[in-house]
Order: sequence, then C-alpha cells, then structure tokens
Amino acid sequence: MFIQTQETPNPQSLMFVPGRTVLGDNEPMFFESLNSCENSPLAKRLLSVEGIEGVFFGSDFITLTKKVDADWFTLKPHVLGVIMEHFVNNLPVILVHEKKEGPICDSIDPVFKQIQEIIDTRVRPAVANDGGDIVLHSFVDGIVYLKMKGACAGCPSSTVTLKSGIENMLKFYVPEVIEVQQIND
Repeated sequence: MFIQTQETPNPQSLMFVPGRTVLGDNEPMFFESLNSCENSPLAKRLLSVEGIEGVFFGSDFITLTKKVDADWFTLKPHVLGVIMEHFVNNLPVILVHEKKEGPICDSIDPVFKQIQEIIDTRVRPAVANDGGDIVLHSFVDGIVYLKMKGACAGCPSSTVTLKSGIENMLKFYVPEVIEVQQIND
C-alpha cells in the first residue's frame, strides 16, 4: 500500500491520501480530542500519536493537524504506520455514520439555496484539494457565515480565501450577499 502525502496551505496540516476510500460520499468529519472520536477507531489511533491535535476525514483523504512545536519529519513515519495498518486490516474508518450537520437557515429560501449550490459545486471541491472543507452555516441579513474544517481551520491564508475568493464569487453570483464571515465552534 502506498500512501501519498501532500502539503496544504496550512503549515501545521498535512494531507494523507491512502489510495482508498476514506469516507466516500459521507459528510467530512473532524476530530480534535480523544473524547470526540468514540465513533472512529482510526481517528482515536491518530490522535494518540504524540503531537497530533486534529484529524479530518474527507472522501478519499485524511488531513492531520500537528501541534505547533511538533515536527512532521518525526510524526510522519508514525502516522503512515497507523494509516497503513488500519487500511491493510480493512478496519472501518467510522463505526456509525452520524446525521449530517445541517446549516442553520430556512431551507426554502431561494437565495440560501443558491449560495449552498455555489459552495457545494465550486468552493468545497477546491477546498478539499487543500485538505479541508467548508460548510455553509447560515445566511442572515446579507452575511454568509461559513465554518472551515480540516487544513482550512486555522490556516494563515483562510482569511484571504474567504474575502478574496469566496466572498467575491458569492457577491458576483448572488447580489444579496454583502459579506462572508467565518464562524468558529
């Protein structure tokens, strides 16, 4: 089994591509504590590696976020071993799939639906290439609230991505959009 690694715009995050389905069509998932990953034996093992503080599962990749004082040179062999052992033994990534995290908004609002479609078709695939995900949280009084996950959460360039990229695109296609803001958990 060969696992590719790819750098992300966030220097604290590294993307691992095992060449196998991780979550497939299921919603991406993020884990940042051992208590939060009872549903994922793989996330639990990865968070047990000293220096790892975040695990993000995408359709066919895993993005790990390290502590600031940790070194990828030291972490990478341990992480690769955990991922390889997991997939070689055909263990499940997630034991039970949880209900999709839904945005907060009236689902019949046509403007919200238009924003959601742009996020899903244009933004999320591009963000996934960098090892992250972005979720539309709400649209209130012309402001789009987005939640960044994986490599995008805490990335130094996330503000530029939000303002220069996503905000400009949404303003172009949806005149009702005034601003885009990031929300944190």
